[in-house]
Amino acid sequence: MSALNGQDEPPPDQPVADDGEVHAARSEQDYARLRMDIRRVVARVCPSWLGSRAEDLVQTVLLRVLALQQRSEGTVQLSTFYLRKAAHSALVDEIRRQRRRRELPLDSESEDAGPPSAIPDPESFSSGRQVGRAIRECLRALVRPRRLALVLHLQGHSVPEVGRLLSWSPKRAENLVYRGLADLRRCLAARGVTP
Repeated sequence: MSALNGQDEPPPDQPVADDGEVHAARSEQDYARLRMDIRRVVARVCPSWLGSRAEDLVQTVLLRVLALQQRSEGTVQLSTFYLRKAAHSALVDEIRRQRRRRELPLDSESEDAGPPSAIPDPESFSSGRQVGRAIRECLRALVRPRRLALVLHLQGHSVPEVGRLLSWSPKRAENLVYRGLADLRRCLAARGVTP
């Protein structure tokens, strides 16, 4: 093959693709690979009773990942750990959303539909009160911004909703919620309360 401008000529049976077409093809392949990775991660974390919402969860995680890449202008490298974290976060948000709406699956034969709604025995009731008391005490010990963000989050609001309700940037709301959760776990563990 002869060289033109320091590059080899393409074989005569292959069409010449410009840089835009090559970039678009690579982007489509990257997008398809990312979607498959997210689908695998969601399949691992999604319980069977939420199986009908799995594709919605994939879309939610995909949107979050693409928004992150856009904000970072493509400089961020996505690890499997980040994808698991994003899928878990989307799953928790979906479960909270369903609990707020009191959505129930149509087929009552679902085995993994959650705990039965029975009246707790006195021992469970007492330990529940002790856990509730410990949570309230730990929340009181948090600094005010973390406490506000965490209380809203524990009430079922998503992190973006917390930011909107408190007129904070999404990043600030996210930091305060997750740092508040870490503080709460440490405080509860110090009191001997474990999940």
